Amino acid sequence: ASLATGPRQNNSIFYEIRTYDIKPSKVKEFVEMVNKYLHLRTAHSELVGFWSAELGAMNRFVHVWKYDNFAHRTAVRHALANDKDWQGKFISPALHLIEKQHSEAAYLVPWCQLGKPPKEGGMYEWVTFQMKPGGPALWGEAFQAAINAHINTGYTKLIGVFHTEYGLLNTVHVIWWNESPDHRAAGRHSAHEDARVVAAVRDSVRFLESQQNVLLIPLPCSPLK
Repeated sequence: ASLATGPRQNNSIFYEIRTYDIKPSKVKEFVEMVNKYLHLRTAHSELVGFWSAELGAMNRFVHVWKYDNFAHRTAVRHALANDKDWQGKFISPALHLIEKQHSEAAYLVPWCQLGKPPKEGGMYEWVTFQMKPGGPALWGEAFQAAINAHINTGYTKLIGVFHTEYGLLNTVHVIWWNESPDHRAAGRHSAHEDARVVAAVRDSVRFLESQQNVLLIPLPCSPLK
């Protein structure tokens, strides 16, 4: 226990975050294939969301899958490899569309439950924080305070906060929902003038190495819309 890097969810549920970079000329084809055939994939395990990047990245798609534990993922991957419909209708045709793939395994932080937007529509902001080595035992409280400060402004809705277990460590992904990019911009402007937000962020950035923000649009097949 003395070596623990910080608290974690009490169960074994984790989330696989998959990022695909698609060839620019093949984006439309990829979207059509996903919307047509993703039901073959979701028959095997739960999809949280499937988004395309609008700003902050180009020709990129992010999808998040939920697993009960690592044995569950292994069983799902085995079943997918033997699913002739999935392999023939999606995987084989999709391979020549993809330039790069990236996969991470992450847990929800213990003070966050996976949320849903108050209504369909709007946009998602995917924020990736690369924190200094040491884990939540070092930066967890300050990071949580910064997130709560933004929540308390009321302009944005928190969907989830994920901390990596496999992939680049000390990475935290935060998903926000906003009614529109303009609504988000106005809320951010107000937040930057809120002394409570400024103080919380100033404390948290002491542990920050880098940050990337991406505006995401959900695909029609995404459970989170």
